[in-house]
Amino acid sequence: MVEQPKKMYCVVAGLMLGILMSSMDNTIVAASMGTIVSELGEMENFIWVTSAYMVTSMAGTPIFGKLSDMYGRKRFFVFGLILFLIGSILCGFATSIVQLSVFRAIQGVGGGAIMPIALAILFDIFPPEKRGKISGLTGTVFGASSIFGPLIGAVITDHLGWNWVFYINVPIGVIACLLIVPFYHESPVRAKQKIDWWGAVTLIGSIVCLMFALELGGSKYDWESGVIVSLFLLFCILFSGFVIAEKKADAPIISFRMFRNRLYTASIAAAFFYGAGFVVAMVYVPIFIQGVFGGTATSSGTILMPMLITSVLFSQIGGRLTSRISYRSLMIGSALLYMAGMCLLSRLSPELWRSMVTAFMIVTGMGIGVSMSVLTQSAVHHFDMRQRGAATSSVVFLRSLGMTIGITVFGVIQRNAFIGNLGDAVEIPGGILLEPQSILAPELRAQMSAEMLDAVRNALSASIAHTFLWGIVPAVLAMVSVMFMTGDKVRVTRNAEGGKAVFERS
Repeated sequence: MVEQPKKMYCVVAGLMLGILMSSMDNTIVAASMGTIVSELGEMENFIWVTSAYMVTSMAGTPIFGKLSDMYGRKRFFVFGLILFLIGSILCGFATSIVQLSVFRAIQGVGGGAIMPIALAILFDIFPPEKRGKISGLTGTVFGASSIFGPLIGAVITDHLGWNWVFYINVPIGVIACLLIVPFYHESPVRAKQKIDWWGAVTLIGSIVCLMFALELGGSKYDWESGVIVSLFLLFCILFSGFVIAEKKADAPIISFRMFRNRLYTASIAAAFFYGAGFVVAMVYVPIFIQGVFGGTATSSGTILMPMLITSVLFSQIGGRLTSRISYRSLMIGSALLYMAGMCLLSRLSPELWRSMVTAFMIVTGMGIGVSMSVLTQSAVHHFDMRQRGAATSSVVFLRSLGMTIGITVFGVIQRNAFIGNLGDAVEIPGGILLEPQSILAPELRAQMSAEMLDAVRNALSASIAHTFLWGIVPAVLAMVSVMFMTGDKVRVTRNAEGGKAVFERS
């Protein structure tokens, strides 16, 4: 009996390492992209390195969530880890951007299995009254990956080379496997169901089309180009086919019956809108600091730490309060802070003190942090182990989709506002047309006169403030979603309800 808690700790450690590896991968890779492009070339294709991972990861998330409900979580979690590690090793050996993009797609498939299944396992092995603490712990892992990922990526790239940004995943993944495989034994009781192949094909196809349209539109292709329009059209057709297939399937990948549960539906809708706002703050505050205040890339990234640390702290607080306060009440407070943060950030200007920017970020981090732990718990509250995989994967998927759509939509808003604030196109010596983020490059800033630099700085500041003003919209929609949540809270019980986990005794 003494050994059992120790083995549970091993399982939790293995799951957390898997989540850390998956969530930190994109931030580490982003820090090394400059070096990767300089060594491999093909600057015009570098966007595929991130797009390939994002597309396959999001396409796999709901599929693996459902499969884990049907056939067990352990096999698919370990499969995801192994596939992620194979992709990482191949990425390290890549000799071209095309190869790297293909191998990143393999990584993404593995990542799509790791995140939702790890969360489902945690909710299986812990009773409701302990899920708040464990949700806070996962929020801490997410926050740590955002804080330390870019710094670790930069250090590894500078001292070991960009290949090691991918190789570093190998020891982490191997340790995670060694902790999960011998110590985690789930209940063998599973309902045998027929795989919904039509649903899987149409869902994957629709997600791939949507993600490629959002990732490539406005960057590699114009929004009105035939490629982007065709992708959106295919998305509509395939998604319509998915809805029809799910209505006819005996065991649908996403059961529409789950949406009859108001708490679940409101929770995943809120996750979508929180994702959209979070990514705007993550992207545009560093640009504001670097472009308006003239900080370096390192200092602009460091200023995010107050928000990230605050979000980690309030993720822990929110998770622990779920047994005392209803999900709805917690999330109303969270949404109010979220809206307040967006309103404050819409007041950014060159005259503002940096300490004030930090304060604005802390308020935003408080609101977003609570949502990290509470929304996952509220989404799975009414479901047993037969549907928890689908429920957790829905939260992960919609939060990621919100981030993707958010950065696309708000990117267009910021760029148009920046160009509009400048008036006529501004050209710097050498005939280089100034783009919204050109002011971040020290070599281009050095070529501008003081008057031009001041004009561009003011235009950038106004465009970012305008973007955060629009960022109030998803914050308000998040509040609307939260208002539809029911007044449930965690029920403290003596025995866990739902899944049963058995840990090997020595």
